[in-house]
Amino acid sequence: MKAVLFPGQGSQMVGMGSELYKNFDLVKKVFKEADEKLGYKISEIILNGPDSELKLTMNTQPAILTISNSIFRLITEEYNIKIKNDAKYFAGHSLGEYSALVSSNSLNFSDAVYLLHQRGKAMQEAVPEGEGSMLAVMGLQLEELKSYMEEIKNEKGVCEIANDNSNSQIILSGNTKSINEISEILKKNKKKSIFLPVSAPFHCSLMLPAAQKMKNKINEVNFKNSSLEVISNVTARPIKDSQEIKKLLVEQIISKVRWRESVEYMIKNGVSEFIEIGPGKVLSGLIKRISDKVSSKSINTIEDIKNLK
Repeated sequence: MKAVLFPGQGSQMVGMGSELYKNFDLVKKVFKEADEKLGYKISEIILNGPDSELKLTMNTQPAILTISNSIFRLITEEYNIKIKNDAKYFAGHSLGEYSALVSSNSLNFSDAVYLLHQRGKAMQEAVPEGEGSMLAVMGLQLEELKSYMEEIKNEKGVCEIANDNSNSQIILSGNTKSINEISEILKKNKKKSIFLPVSAPFHCSLMLPAAQKMKNKINEVNFKNSSLEVISNVTARPIKDSQEIKKLLVEQIISKVRWRESVEYMIKNGVSEFIEIGPGKVLSGLIKRISDKVSSKSINTIEDIKNLK
């Protein structure tokens, strides 16, 4: 049994999708639709950069969706591969959940492009640049990391688990002072951690202003009940009801991405093959860390799509 996965922020690179754009009118059409919805050429930023523009979260988020949707539509429309029939679950990491909802017909593509652009803007505006940080922690289980977090002395500070990605990778998010403090605590205990090159502390309580803004934006958009089983980042369980989807997309902004639990749920319910659709191979790498009993592959080139048949 299969599950289809869609990546989140961090998978982007200038020039992603260029091979697909050159070869398929369908991809040009998807890019054009994104440009028209946003009122500026996100296609130009995706294909030619500069990297500094692509890294702005208000561009990164719709850009990754545009690539994921292009690949998904090539698979289903150009190559006529019945991936929707073959997959039991769809799931996306953070902004990738929007890609999953577009693929499951709950949300149309242009609305998703608009929402992700607004989501990126709201997240960036929620915390002034430099006042928030994110830290990737390697080689620690969740409970062990929580015990180190209890040593933080800055009681008013925020240091929260943003992404529970795998058995050996957890992302922390919060205000810079607290994240610096936990980094020093981990270093002192010879535990590995790396600061992430991000412009805001995503998926923590500091994002509350962004969640409040996005509640209004999300409620303005028409969602349908999902035709497929889409796993929510917030609950690590499938959601189909359109009102529940909206509510959880708002919560997702301030909540932990329960990726490890989501993958474990899918495996427990019969999934043995994961297919990642979008730029990069981040999620396929995480799958390998979560379980060595399942297979995973990334689809982002013409050759990859042909090999899916």
